[in-house]
Amino acid sequence: MFSPPIAIEASHLSKHYRVFRKREGLMASIKGLFKREYKTVEAVRDVSFRVYQGEMVAFLGPNGAGKTTTLKLLSGLIYPTSGSASVLGYTPWKRENAYRRRFSLVMGQKNQLWWDLPAQESFRLHKEIYRIDSREFDARLDELTELLAVKKLIGQPVRELSLGERMRMELIAALLHRPEVLFLDEPTIGLDVVSQRNVQEFLKRYQREQGITVILTSHYMKDVQALCQRAVIINQGELKHDGPLAEIIDRFSHHKVIELQFASSEVPEDLGNYGTVFDVVPPRAKLSVAKAEVPKVLSSLLSRYAIDDVAVQDRPLEEVIAEFFTSHEVAGDT
Repeated sequence: MFSPPIAIEASHLSKHYRVFRKREGLMASIKGLFKREYKTVEAVRDVSFRVYQGEMVAFLGPNGAGKTTTLKLLSGLIYPTSGSASVLGYTPWKRENAYRRRFSLVMGQKNQLWWDLPAQESFRLHKEIYRIDSREFDARLDELTELLAVKKLIGQPVRELSLGERMRMELIAALLHRPEVLFLDEPTIGLDVVSQRNVQEFLKRYQREQGITVILTSHYMKDVQALCQRAVIINQGELKHDGPLAEIIDRFSHHKVIELQFASSEVPEDLGNYGTVFDVVPPRAKLSVAKAEVPKVLSSLLSRYAIDDVAVQDRPLEEVIAEFFTSHEVAGDT
């Protein structure tokens, strides 16, 4: 079976920081002038994975898990403590110009556009930095502003744009030089529902048409579900899962949701005997039940109550992910 070329490969990648520990109180501060205490923070610990050309992969984890640090390593912004990585055949932290022309990094909490200038001036600067031909630049800018519906806004100072409009401008700046790899770190953070959807639709269409390789980090699971088929989960600096997105629920969720609509206008008072009851809006109720118990619970409910409608569903992805992050197994307490 044909496999596309490997675009990104990390092998036993680690990044550790030495952090000063300041004790509370005046005497502790004075002692710290003569003898400092440090601790080692393992931001990324022995992480290995591959991303193939043309893939869009979700890189998931709670705050402080090491996601942004990993993207910074792959972008060449920081050096690793140990391990190796290759992106398009380049070692990122060598920072070769040939490599920097072939990728882009978009961080939802960092701006690359000049705040007080119109976005079009920042775009012109990118043209010179990446040595884009004038004709190609004009055609590319016209295409991207049309796709992102911001053509009339590029002459406005960036500070006057809404958050959603600014993020669309950031995407344009990142894509002007036609990168082959795109690192997206929380691209929809703080955006309203409409802006989130606009960014999702653009990224989905652009990635499909251009075939670029994308690593996406996001706490917003609708981004992940809309854009990615594969997920890499990292927590406390370690890789915890690498596989199809659909496998996450199968692997980490131990319950299913049974939704019931009763024939009467009331929900039975003893429904809690069958599972955890939530979201009750008579005559409807939802019940969280252990996977292995679903057939037995359904049989018992249908034989005992008059039920007009029933549905068995997987738990929402965001709930499964949150439970996984907070479990003792992930926290390393087992």
